[in-house]
Amino acid sequence: MIPKVYGLVLAGGKSSRMGRDKGAIDYHGKSQREYCYELLSMVCDAVFISCRKEQSENIEPQLNKLFDRVENLGPTGGILTAFEYEPAAAWLVVACDLPYLNEQALRVLLDARDAEKVATAYKNPDDNAFPEPLIAIWEPKSRVLLETAVAQGKNCPRKVLINADCKLIAPPTPDVIANINTPDEYQRVVSTWSKS
Repeated sequence: MIPKVYGLVLAGGKSSRMGRDKGAIDYHGKSQREYCYELLSMVCDAVFISCRKEQSENIEPQLNKLFDRVENLGPTGGILTAFEYEPAAAWLVVACDLPYLNEQALRVLLDARDAEKVATAYKNPDDNAFPEPLIAIWEPKSRVLLETAVAQGKNCPRKVLINADCKLIAPPTPDVIANINTPDEYQRVVSTWSKS
């Protein structure tokens, strides 16, 4: 039986380069974490926000939260916490800093899903066509690979996918996988949108 798909918005980062919480930034009339949560709700069986416990009071109360079980593992910690919560599900993981993410991009990924692989991910055309791990479907079998990497002192989800049997597809547009990490990048997005 093909595992059901749960959604996970990664919003537990400290946003040190941005200087403010990237999940709270409003590109679409609501916080970016709520925007991503609502998109995932259109295509997933259940959706959760991955965050640190101390962030809880600042996150919209109606959003389901999963608190990182282990600190300082970055996105890998959030994905592993999700697998602890529901090990039988595949997790459609998205970073909260993807302002161009849309429903179509999620559906394209789900339509291309190969549940026999470790993951289905977009390849990043600007990064040697490497997998983009923070907009990807992580199948249950990926959990052991993530745990092994952490046990070896490695917590980069991209490296896990580079070395795994995963399905890679081209994004519908390069924008949908563009993450916005700095005030300059944020200003470019906002100024582009204000002109359109």
